[in-house]
Amino acid sequence: MDRRATLATLLGRTVKQSNMAPAAVSGLEPYNGPWTYQEAAHLLRRCLFGATDAQIKTAVEDGLNTTLEQLLADTPLPPPPINYDNDNDPNVAIGETWIDAIYPVNDPTVRGSRTRSLLAWTMGLMLNQGISIREKMVLFWHNHFVIANINDPKFVYRYSNLLRENALGNFRALVKAMTIDPSMLRYLNGNQNTAGSPNENYARELLELFTIGKGQLAGPGDYTNYTEDDVVAMAKVLTGWRDYGFVDSQGIGFGSVFLPAQHDTSDKQLSNRFNNVVISNGGDQEYAQLIDIIFEQDEVARFICRKLYRWFVYYQIDADIEANVIEPMAQMLIDSDYEIRPALAALLGSTHFFDTEIRGCMIKNPMDFTLGILNQFDVAIEGGVLAQYRNWVSIFRLPDAQQMTYYDPPNVAGWKAYYQEPVFYQSWINSVTLPIRMDVPLTLLGNGIPVAGLDNPRIDSLVFLDNLTEPADINLMLAEIATILFPNALSQNQLDYFKQILIPGLPDFEWNVEYFEYLDHLDDDAVVNAMRSKMNNLLYAMLTMPEYQLS
Repeated sequence: MDRRATLATLLGRTVKQSNMAPAAVSGLEPYNGPWTYQEAAHLLRRCLFGATDAQIKTAVEDGLNTTLEQLLADTPLPPPPINYDNDNDPNVAIGETWIDAIYPVNDPTVRGSRTRSLLAWTMGLMLNQGISIREKMVLFWHNHFVIANINDPKFVYRYSNLLRENALGNFRALVKAMTIDPSMLRYLNGNQNTAGSPNENYARELLELFTIGKGQLAGPGDYTNYTEDDVVAMAKVLTGWRDYGFVDSQGIGFGSVFLPAQHDTSDKQLSNRFNNVVISNGGDQEYAQLIDIIFEQDEVARFICRKLYRWFVYYQIDADIEANVIEPMAQMLIDSDYEIRPALAALLGSTHFFDTEIRGCMIKNPMDFTLGILNQFDVAIEGGVLAQYRNWVSIFRLPDAQQMTYYDPPNVAGWKAYYQEPVFYQSWINSVTLPIRMDVPLTLLGNGIPVAGLDNPRIDSLVFLDNLTEPADINLMLAEIATILFPNALSQNQLDYFKQILIPGLPDFEWNVEYFEYLDHLDDDAVVNAMRSKMNNLLYAMLTMPEYQLS
């Protein structure tokens, strides 16, 4: 189904039908075509949560290779989140971090304030991303290694930083670390997995969702890539691990620990899907041995490459894309011993990625849509760090209302936009989320996001107008805004429609007159507000178009 047609139906509008499914006319070979504003915008749009016009122009000047190097460069870990609003936290002063602090006994309000701090901090990192793919990758890994309902922000912070530290690193190493992460042990019941009563939850998801995928059903209990017997055996391998220090009020710290008495020391027989390997007792290193065995299967590389493709490129993977993009990308991953950075660099710098049919084929998720607008219009978050946290936690509520809640995906498979056939990305827009999505630009162009006692974050449409190259020429101005905001060119009819919002029924030169009158009367509130109203109406019409929902 065509994404533009679907969006237009939901928005009550009509757009021209077109076949937008990407054709595999290109592969993973390095892109050597034109490098213009459009190509740079496409790369940054997919790798960041929105980019400013200035950032895109800088990328054009720097060139593709330099921009890719910057996007994929290692960056220092950010300072930890702080207590920004709770004067009653007895162990953490305002402005200090809580990541190692104990909890007061029987006071859940402290956990609540620290959770708000974590959510605000996460939004702040996404809004202050710079030219770095890291936060986009952290969200990718969060959707891959899902946790939810972990009611201890210290645990969740540790999990979040584990993803951040390994965002572009070694996939195998990340799987090993995640297997014994305290949040994951709690979420998938690894902390209940004992020799006497093995719990299969994590072993099943380790195979089905985290490493190799199910494959086609080949027989009773046989999924091509693994069998039910493998799940049973692997659950035994993973016995004995526990988290400790959940909601710690005693100062014992927190983390993961191996308890030898709870570990199954028997031999574990794997199926022919894993070459009939027998895993003997390996104590606290047995889980790592298991993961090494799983990673001997090349399907692991193909599986994660398909997930990266659906995150950064498109959901449809046909036989041509499998052969021309996924297979060579997976081989590159294998050849680099499962380092993510080289394979991802090859994908993002490939001829296939810059194929024109790849542009504008992805419906923005709520994070991309909401934070993208804030970043695209360089919306100011005023005040010092405490005020910024208050702003960031208010911003968190916008994608949350659109059914994308950080640290709380709907199930262990993540958000259904990245796995549920046949709708995939279309699931982001439905009768519940559409009105909320349309309200985001209305809010940002109006009174802004409510933040008690502070200036509300909002779009300044006049600053945006004045920063354009030719704001006084209505045709050049509209064309420039369209280039900044949309992944594909708009039709002349659409540009003419926008023109009517600004100068209904009037000749083009009237805009030039009105614009210079506005410049000559910047101290006249009536004139300034009239121009602001026109620009707000124009931008609202653009930001609620079906085409703007696409990346």
